[in-house]
Amino acid sequence: MKRRTLLRTAALAAPLAVFARRSARAAEFTFKLHHFLPAQAPAQRNMLEPWARRVEELSGGRVAIEIFPSMTLGGRPPELIQQARDGVVDLIWTVNGYTPGQFPRTEVFELPFVYRNNPVAAALAMHDMFAEHLAADYAGVEVMFLHVHAGQAIHMREKLVRRPEDLAGLRMRIPTRTGAWVLEALGAAPVAMPVPDVPQALQKGVVDGMLLPFEIIPPLRLQQLVKYLIELHRGTRLGTTTFQVSMNRARWESLPADIRDAFRRASDREWWAEVARRWWKAERGGLAVATGAGVTHVELTAEETARFERALEPVVERWIEEVTGRGLDGRGLVETARAGIARHADRT
Repeated sequence: MKRRTLLRTAALAAPLAVFARRSARAAEFTFKLHHFLPAQAPAQRNMLEPWARRVEELSGGRVAIEIFPSMTLGGRPPELIQQARDGVVDLIWTVNGYTPGQFPRTEVFELPFVYRNNPVAAALAMHDMFAEHLAADYAGVEVMFLHVHAGQAIHMREKLVRRPEDLAGLRMRIPTRTGAWVLEALGAAPVAMPVPDVPQALQKGVVDGMLLPFEIIPPLRLQQLVKYLIELHRGTRLGTTTFQVSMNRARWESLPADIRDAFRRASDREWWAEVARRWWKAERGGLAVATGAGVTHVELTAEETARFERALEPVVERWIEEVTGRGLDGRGLVETARAGIARHADRT
């Protein structure tokens, strides 16, 4: 979508901004933050709104951040990163995997059995690795913070899954190419789509299930559309998804040092960990909503989980080979990510 069209859309959508706590005219610097989920989603209520408020406070009221959910400024979710790079919007929150291959280094954190079940450990490992190992992924934007969700659990419309073979031939939604590789290794047919499209896909039988965390269940009302929620032993997941909150690089570079400092202080290492804790809390809340509505929650045994782990070993090797062919040290990234996650395994 061209800039002029998006700006016209933004003008029409402006009344829909649900998070303009103070008039933008009262602030010296006004920013529009665009994302793809509804305003009632935990991502906005528990992460984006508190972060924006903290930036505003640290700026002494010189900054105002308006949040536009559900793509109300126009475009589709996969276009968010380009909207930020082009300066059509100031800030975005997006799924890295909506634009496959653009964030190859960061993608290491999505891999099954690199990420297991601790978003805080993953967030801290990403922060520790960012400057040296990940920053090159983010041309055209200035990263505020990265995070993962609690991980890919199996949501099924009708069929109970306890073995890799149970997924054979089924159509399963996933937003990322690493998730697609997981499904292919398990014999399923991956169907790529942004998460807002999931309810309709389930209703129409376009997919038999999906890989998703539990926190998204209430805002999308998935408790009305699935029968089974499946995790591996001790809550282990089939990988995860990486996300970013980023600003247009030119806008960032135009800001005075004290305003940049307000953003940096609001986005410090402890905030990366706090974001993960908030996602983990929302995860438990989403599961409670689902089970309260009669959805069956299943945790696989250690033996059943081992079968999944054996089936998915080739996914990590496939990723290493693919990114190594692009000139990256794939094995080194896997080893560094695993070591970083292990180092923070006791953080919750």
